[in-house]
Amino acid sequence: MILLTGGRGAIAEHLLTSLRADGLDVRVGSRHPDLLRLPADVPAVACDLTDAATFPAALSGVTSVFLYAEAAAITEFAAAATEAGVEHIVLLSSSAVLDPGAATNPIAQSHLAAEVGLAHVPMTVTVLRPGAFAGNARNWAPAIKADQPVSLPYPNAYTDPIHELDIAAAAHALLTGPDHRGTAHTLTGPETLTFTAQLDRIAAITGRPVTVERVTPEVWREQTAEYLPAPYADGLLGYWRRCDGVPAPITDTVSTLIGRPARTFTSWVEENAAEFSG
Repeated sequence: MILLTGGRGAIAEHLLTSLRADGLDVRVGSRHPDLLRLPADVPAVACDLTDAATFPAALSGVTSVFLYAEAAAITEFAAAATEAGVEHIVLLSSSAVLDPGAATNPIAQSHLAAEVGLAHVPMTVTVLRPGAFAGNARNWAPAIKADQPVSLPYPNAYTDPIHELDIAAAAHALLTGPDHRGTAHTLTGPETLTFTAQLDRIAAITGRPVTVERVTPEVWREQTAEYLPAPYADGLLGYWRRCDGVPAPITDTVSTLIGRPARTFTSWVEENAAEFSG
């Protein structure tokens, strides 16, 4: 039995599809299992990664886990997984843990703490460290659909956008095969692109005009304050500042793990173009 945590997330959803296609037994955990939309043959279970009381039932009979990097109760999760006899954990972390300021960046810090919490467990732990999700581009959709400029404090910051399907495919390969387990893998898309270049591709594919308004970090922080806590906003701003004009390093790890090249950002936009339409 494989337990997928973070059941409402895109990665878990794609991973579930591929594991079921293999005929494997899968259980999906979520803080709100009643909100999951699952096939009739897939059980949902309460698994709140901040609440250790939900761990024993979620892990009962489980041999492998796809685990989101929530550090709040990682020690308790490790203990419950050990007690349940779990053999392998694939942890979805972030390449942000490799940043020199990871220990003080709240975004990187939570992923790093989850990795540290699993450092000495008896089962095999494999860590996936994707860079920027291609799906982060959805944050620009409201402005684009409203024909308003996209506010960016660092429009020339580079990222390494990776398709969510490739992250799920990497997790699938690790959960179902013996190769490349027990180590950390940094995942990127096949190219490094500035935010401006990404927006240019969205404009070209959707046929909608996209403009960029360069704003100060302070203005951007105010614009996002309603939904993004200040420490996380500061963490993103610091990261983008370091990436301003600096191409992100690209890896071929996706190809190594799944046997084909990583999908391009262009392919992601083509598949999701409707999200940027009015």
